[in-house]
Amino acid sequence: MDFYYHPASPYCRSVLLVARALKLNLNMQFVDLMKDEQMRPTFTALNPFHCVPTLADNDLTLWESRAILVYLVDKYGRTNSRLYPKDAKTRAIVNQRLFFDHGTLATRLEDYYYPVYFEGAPAGGEKLEKLEEALELLNGYLISNPYAAGPNITLADYSLVATVSSLEVVQHDLSKYPAIAAWYEGCKATMVDFQEINESGMQQYRAYFESGLVTTPAA
Repeated sequence: MDFYYHPASPYCRSVLLVARALKLNLNMQFVDLMKDEQMRPTFTALNPFHCVPTLADNDLTLWESRAILVYLVDKYGRTNSRLYPKDAKTRAIVNQRLFFDHGTLATRLEDYYYPVYFEGAPAGGEKLEKLEEALELLNGYLISNPYAAGPNITLADYSLVATVSSLEVVQHDLSKYPAIAAWYEGCKATMVDFQEINESGMQQYRAYFESGLVTTPAA
């Protein structure tokens, strides 16, 4: 499998963490977003949305990180993998958390912080309130359970931890959300090679924020 990625992308890092948990060997294809390599014809022919992460597995090409996570477990995970359980109710909860991460938490984070860092928008306001609302909801999930979708770690945690790591990058105050903070530290300790995969990418992501260079597409 060819995996087109940039380590600064939190969405790429979520896929790498799951691949490591499944003991998969990916053929790593670095895409230098700062040099617009995602716009090269060879890449846009593969992915017309020219975003990372992108996975090419024989005749299948996927982008959107949550779709990639599901595919990897469905195809390469154990039949009864707890990461993405077969039970319809449990899987529905995992899916809901994945969609919540994609459509609510990560979206609201970007809607608020990107204008603040890159357009000089004032801090605070309605967009921050919307982000805090999403964090309150996540905190509520984690008060009831040790992991985002129940008693066991699932794909929902691997997706959400990448988003929460972005909040750490922008130094968002998570102390108001003790359940999130405790879960986040637990994920760091539990997920295989978290430090190796996530921390270096976070440092690059932080550098892009500090230099005002984060204008790249990601999914």
